[in-house]
Amino acid sequence: MASAKRKITLSPSRDIPFDRLVLSQANVRRVKAGVSIGELADDIARRTLLQSLNVRPQRTDEGAETGFFEIPAGGRRYRALELLVKQKRLAKDAPVPCIVQQTAGILAEEDSYAENAVREALHPLDQFRAMQAMVDKGAEVEAIAAYFMTTPAVVRQRLKLASVAPALHELYAEDEMTLDQLMAFTVSDDHERQVQTWELLAHSFNKSPAFIRSKLTENSVRAADKRVRFVSADAYVAAGGSIVRDLFEADDGGWLTDPALLDRLVSEKLAAIAERIGGEGWKWVEALVDFPYGATRGLRALGSSEVPMTEEEAAQVVALEAEADALSHKWADEPDVPEEVHARLEAIECEIGALADRPQIFDDAEVALAGAFVSIDYDGTIRVDRGFVRAEDEPAAEEEEVADAAEPSNDNEPDREAGADAGGEECDGSGADAEEDTLKPLPERIVSDLTAWRTLALQDAFAASPQAAFAAVLHALVLSIFYRTSHETCLKLSVSTVYFTNEPAGLRDCAPARSIEARHAAWREKLPTGDADLWDALLALDANEQAMLFAHCASLGVNAQAEILPKYPNGRISAHGVERRIVHSHVLARVVNLDVVAAGWRPTADGYFRGVTKARLLADVAEARGPEFAGMIDHLKKPDMAREAEKLLEDSGWVPEPMRTPALEAVGGDADAGHADAVPGTDEAVTGTEALGGEGDGDGDWDEMPVAAE
Repeated sequence: MASAKRKITLSPSRDIPFDRLVLSQANVRRVKAGVSIGELADDIARRTLLQSLNVRPQRTDEGAETGFFEIPAGGRRYRALELLVKQKRLAKDAPVPCIVQQTAGILAEEDSYAENAVREALHPLDQFRAMQAMVDKGAEVEAIAAYFMTTPAVVRQRLKLASVAPALHELYAEDEMTLDQLMAFTVSDDHERQVQTWELLAHSFNKSPAFIRSKLTENSVRAADKRVRFVSADAYVAAGGSIVRDLFEADDGGWLTDPALLDRLVSEKLAAIAERIGGEGWKWVEALVDFPYGATRGLRALGSSEVPMTEEEAAQVVALEAEADALSHKWADEPDVPEEVHARLEAIECEIGALADRPQIFDDAEVALAGAFVSIDYDGTIRVDRGFVRAEDEPAAEEEEVADAAEPSNDNEPDREAGADAGGEECDGSGADAEEDTLKPLPERIVSDLTAWRTLALQDAFAASPQAAFAAVLHALVLSIFYRTSHETCLKLSVSTVYFTNEPAGLRDCAPARSIEARHAAWREKLPTGDADLWDALLALDANEQAMLFAHCASLGVNAQAEILPKYPNGRISAHGVERRIVHSHVLARVVNLDVVAAGWRPTADGYFRGVTKARLLADVAEARGPEFAGMIDHLKKPDMAREAEKLLEDSGWVPEPMRTPALEAVGGDADAGHADAVPGTDEAVTGTEALGGEGDGDGDWDEMPVAAE
């Protein structure tokens, strides 16, 4: 008969006075790690000892017990208890629960190593759930952070992770989802949507955290949106809206989950402001979030004067400037400037700006004929453009006088007439399967949109180069003399301000448009209100000011847009004319060193990728980043592919072909083919930069050029 297996006997536990315990030299822990002794002592003082010490009787060389016990496992707990005794928070003979090791043949070093190594750390998911359970039972976040020697921010992150859908928790527990992916799901509180998003990505090559975040927030509005800045996130929340935050990535304030509520708040606030502006006596007031770039076309701008500063206001400006100078001087050499100093400097700048932005005074009789536009500026502030008279509101008897008494041109102000939708071809991915794999030319609408943006960038760069502007106008004069161009006397040379057909959305808010508008406003303030005094004002300018004004006016006539040609000729534009226009724009672009990327253009999903075919989109990504990057997104639906392409090319410096300026070496051939201008009476083709007198780098010998009115 087989004997039964012998049952093991556990080492006994007993309470041993602290002053009978000593550290063993067999403890294998030598390197400090984890929570400090002081923090561990505080934790033991709060919740007492959670784990007994592992001890062995201390023996003499002859093997007799001394009455003391050595600690091979639990040295950090012993040190913490020792600290509590020194702090007189624990009696020196306080009983300490211990396990007295009596197993023969087991080394003390083995006990020490086993206690520190043969254990499993708590799974992160269990940590998240444990903290959530503590909060559910009434524990405060700050208290939990203090108990576990961490920060409240870390506790909130773990609580947010605990709030993700249980189904995703299970995937994470089974290592089917990474922690970074789980973090990405915290940007949404909708469990059903979280699960649906993961299921949609089940067969997707791209399961990156960034892609997960973009999918979960695609129907939300960024808190950095100008509409949110306009009404404020606090007002949106007070109205019942919710904001989701990303506690693990920079999110610029998060995402607003109720776009309809936001639009209602924006409309109500705009309407209220428009009503207030209308109370000033204007015949009409139009209010929209955005107006097209050139809607004041055909409207007469009223002249106005500023309300002068009072002595008190002027003194306040002087005092504020002195305070700002004193703060700047005091902290100029300090490496760390307090936040309150930064805040005060910003507040001073705002106060000075409010005082310097003077109200405009208009003639009451003309106010009754004119109107105002109310919109939201790119930074979320309110924008009011007052004093525009429609043609039908002009007094019938004064039509001729109006033309003679017009103010300095305001035609480059943003067009606020109803603009065409500039979203490009309708392309939501529904017909993706029908798309051909062949690479087709870019759609005319996309080319038109891109070149409209490029035109503004070229105008802005052109205005900074008076030499190029002078040469361009000189070129126009030579054309009028030598190339059968008819002009009425006496030299009625004028600039026709450029307006864009099929204007793309958001054109008014792009960086070149804002730069042009600011420059135009500055010159309008400097010029006299009536043209009778214009000659005197121009002659009073120095040579540099004349040149810069000349360049600005000339720049507004630059047109590099590849307009969509009408189905039937209308006499206004032709394929040949547009082709010639683009070729000449390349000449100017080389002279002024045009860089549309530096000017602020980026290939975005809404501005470019949604309007091109899948084949074109993939070809663009392959050109900019390489075929392997195109292969990462070629399986996606069109909307997702467009968003991913935007991220891939964000900092690539890539631009579509219509926005590029051909290299000088590529220019040549017949003028009518759009490559160079043939000089009459010769067989020579002159390249663009040669025609402008430069070497292609914008640094030609311009000092000998005459300056207007010099």
